[in-house]
Amino acid sequence: MTIKEKQEEVIDDFSFMENWEDKYEYIIQLGKELPLIPEQFKTDDNLIKGCQSRVWLHTELKDGKLFFSADSDAVITKGLVSLMISVLSGHTPKEIAEAEIFFIDAIGLSSHLSPTRSNGLLSMLKQMKLYSVAYQAKNN
Repeated sequence: MTIKEKQEEVIDDFSFMENWEDKYEYIIQLGKELPLIPEQFKTDDNLIKGCQSRVWLHTELKDGKLFFSADSDAVITKGLVSLMISVLSGHTPKEIAEAEIFFIDAIGLSSHLSPTRSNGLLSMLKQMKLYSVAYQAKNN
């Protein structure tokens, strides 16, 4: 699936939920299902700056594609990073760097998250895009 198709799938998943309580429950569930990253990757270098919660993001390049893994000490934040991983992981650095991320607004996250969570979500996206640009530069 392309990044665009994955975003459309997320939008479809959220369209079945009528209220924000259900959407938050779904985000929390995604966080609980996110595979744990090894403790060795929970370093200050992998902490995302700009998040109120602690969020560790690890990136690996395999066969020309970036794979992200993450963890957080806050369950909703963990669900948010899980959403980002589900959309961006498994794509080339170029695809990630050039991707237009529209699902965040489309499902209403921007307007329903607190300002600190919203900033944290944007920081996650920014860090994932920065990693993709760095891998692109390293492999050119």
